[in-house]
Amino acid sequence: MKEEKLLAVLRLQKCKAIGDILAKKLIVNVGDVEQIFKERAAILSKINGIGSHALKHLFDVENLKSAEVELQYIQKNNIEYSYFLEEDYPKNLHNCIDSPILLFKDGNLDFTNQKIISIVGTRNVSSYGRTFCNQLIDELKEYNPIIVSGFAYGVDVCAHKAAIQNNLQTIAVLAHGFEQIYPKVHKKYIHQVNENGGFLTEFWSEEQPLRENFLKRNRIVAGISKATIIIESAEKGGSLVTADIANSYNRDVFAVPGRTSDIYSKGCNNLIKNNKAHLLNSASDLITMLNWDLQEKSTPIQKQLFVELDENEQKIYDVLHEKGAQLLDVISLECNLPIFQLSSILLQMELKGVLKPLPGKMFEIA
Repeated sequence: MKEEKLLAVLRLQKCKAIGDILAKKLIVNVGDVEQIFKERAAILSKINGIGSHALKHLFDVENLKSAEVELQYIQKNNIEYSYFLEEDYPKNLHNCIDSPILLFKDGNLDFTNQKIISIVGTRNVSSYGRTFCNQLIDELKEYNPIIVSGFAYGVDVCAHKAAIQNNLQTIAVLAHGFEQIYPKVHKKYIHQVNENGGFLTEFWSEEQPLRENFLKRNRIVAGISKATIIIESAEKGGSLVTADIANSYNRDVFAVPGRTSDIYSKGCNNLIKNNKAHLLNSASDLITMLNWDLQEKSTPIQKQLFVELDENEQKIYDVLHEKGAQLLDVISLECNLPIFQLSSILLQMELKGVLKPLPGKMFEIA
């Protein structure tokens, strides 16, 4: 990415009045992130969701100054990053409408493997939870999954360590910038995690581990994975938030059951009781539900040939062919088509047998 474009992305990301969804709307409607800051306010105000408050903060000169400082840090420290419209952005996250427009990376991350699971839970993990976590990852190692967690106390760090012990890639999603580390006692694991995967964060270098940042971090943990596993959780807690987000993304959620008298099993038991999570007794439950035990068919199904597509249909087809199943909102952003128009086009493509709808307003090539 050119320096000018990265600076514009950072400037947009810094604007607190504009979240990721609104930022994506701006980029898609204007056509280029750099052009946003060259466009007249009167034009931008016509974009749905852009009010006077957002416009005022969008052109705040302090955002530009902060972005210039952060750009210098990125260049000086050779920080890698992924922009949501570029190929190296995690595919699963791309399907989440509220995913970050920019992610910072450190380590040896490889997202070509799509067997990605998140393992989260209480910071006060019991010996039962720790043993289950270690055994689960050991039994999954032959499938070579990527293990994602939040680098926190308890279940998180247990999952990272077990992945490392089994020579699996592990990704730690941080709730702060790279110049911070939380908790500090986990600093000793940084090198091992980087050797076996790495770190992801949407937060700038000096960002502190604030409470609200952990809640934002949870959507990345849930969105980057095919499935989220809750090992132990109290009746309330951050891991239950992660489970709710994963459900909202139409991802599989699994919970490890425990005794009704155990404080840190109540959250998992409630998820199972309320049909918000599959019951997870062993690795085989996960393997079966995610179809990891099925061999991929080597012979593709013959598609109908010579289906005529107009310009917009071809654009949609190309996106789905390249990126796989996508949410309706994501297709709208990628193809720069309003929802009302896109819905009609998708129906016509479905009738032609070109694509098929999936649960959760997702679509894929038939």
